[in-house]
Amino acid sequence: MHTSDDWITTPLTPDLLRGALDVERTEHGLLPHRLPARARAQNTDGQLAMAESQPSGVRLALRTRATALELDTLPTKRFYVGAPPRPDGVYDLLVDGRPAGRGSVAGGNTLTIDMTTGATGVEPGPVGTLRFDGLPEGGKDIEIWLPHNETTELVALRANAPVEPAPDPGRRVWLHHGSSISHGSDAASPTTTWPALAASLGGAELVNLGLGGGALLDPFTARAMRDTPADLISVKIGINVVNADLMRLRAFGPAVHGFLDTVREGHPTAPLLVVSPLLCPVHEDTPGPLAPEFTGGRVRFVATGDPAERASGKLTLNVIRDELSRIVTRRAADDENLYYLDGRELYGEADAADLPLPDGVHPDAATHRLIGERFAGAVFTDRGAFRS
Repeated sequence: MHTSDDWITTPLTPDLLRGALDVERTEHGLLPHRLPARARAQNTDGQLAMAESQPSGVRLALRTRATALELDTLPTKRFYVGAPPRPDGVYDLLVDGRPAGRGSVAGGNTLTIDMTTGATGVEPGPVGTLRFDGLPEGGKDIEIWLPHNETTELVALRANAPVEPAPDPGRRVWLHHGSSISHGSDAASPTTTWPALAASLGGAELVNLGLGGGALLDPFTARAMRDTPADLISVKIGINVVNADLMRLRAFGPAVHGFLDTVREGHPTAPLLVVSPLLCPVHEDTPGPLAPEFTGGRVRFVATGDPAERASGKLTLNVIRDELSRIVTRRAADDENLYYLDGRELYGEADAADLPLPDGVHPDAATHRLIGERFAGAVFTDRGAFRS
């Protein structure tokens, strides 16, 4: 057992973090953000504000000889009215790139959300402590991946040996944008979301702009991607546009062109992959908006639009796939580094029979692994968009 005299406190600074686009200093410590301050100032959507503050893909990257670490954090835990309590967020520990531990932090703030009315409320709570003991002797690189679905303020870092930022691993940086599925939805932990798994298999450094409910072709998100250094870029477009019933076909095509144009301003020759929606039976041919249904203490989502409204330009996933394929084919004539992937190659009809979406929209942990493995196999291979 280590006594308080063993511990060395390391100041928390942004250079200890990877995967965040901005770091805000709060009264408690550091709050990682996945959108920069300029984008946050232009956002008026509370759902997006919550999603971008949840540190999916954000990790502490340390070099140390320590055999024990403690991290104090202030989490914000979500409680949905009418649904069962959510489990505490998970922290994953990697030592020299290999899984070495997992933990959670109790306490923290509580954010209550009523999905039927949109009402929210926050109750303050205490700081908690995450501890990892029994680490290998000698110098090593350590990553602590923060919970992908739990806003996390970093308060203090202690170890029984000096800690410094880990060296740059020299891997290609992959910048990905998508919906709650890319954010991590119901993955088991932050390193087992499908983008994190795919990045690990592909040997890439992930910057994950998967934003639950927020993949809506917002210009400020495109500008954030434009201004973020990256070697590989992907955008997964469609499901949020449908379930928010945000726009019609007339607006969708120009919005996609504008989003891609903006990304290309900062990354004119990087491989750019457009991924269409995974299979989602409730929205394949039925427009949004999406609505929750509570049955037996569980939530499922249903599409409330009328399929006949497709004739007037309402969007469904099949309509979006056709439009994205057309747009990419047209643009690729002048952009040899632009690629398209049909999301049903990652999760399709046969998969829905074997691994149905538990709430009708979001994949479970096993399906995240399947999607991550398929993405890596299709995209990071010698014939894929992200080939070396």
